Amino acid sequence: MQTQTSVDNGQGMVKLAGRFDFNSHRDFRAAYDTLMEDAQVQSVIVDLGGVDYLDSSALGMLLMLRDKAGLTGKTVAIANARGSVKQVLDIANFRKLFAFV
Repeated sequence: MQTQTSVDNGQGMVKLAGRFDFNSHRDFRAAYDTLMEDAQVQSVIVDLGGVDYLDSSALGMLLMLRDKAGLTGKTVAIANARGSVKQVLDIANFRKLFAFV
């Protein structure tokens, strides 16, 4: 999986591409840790537009990010979920846990 982060006007963005699975744990955490430590970042968007596969461990990683963000007063939203990725998120009821933009 490839990760790319950016910050614009207090909004952090984590763009992901490829397979989002257990092997992506370190890359995903490294990407969002920098945003969690940035006091100027108030919200984080996880852009799944480039993700073609995610599994249950990816769902767990998203939940861990949400919990960590909550501890620092930040919010997390999911963007550009489509195809089978969107189906997995819908089946897991992630629309009740995250904002989708």
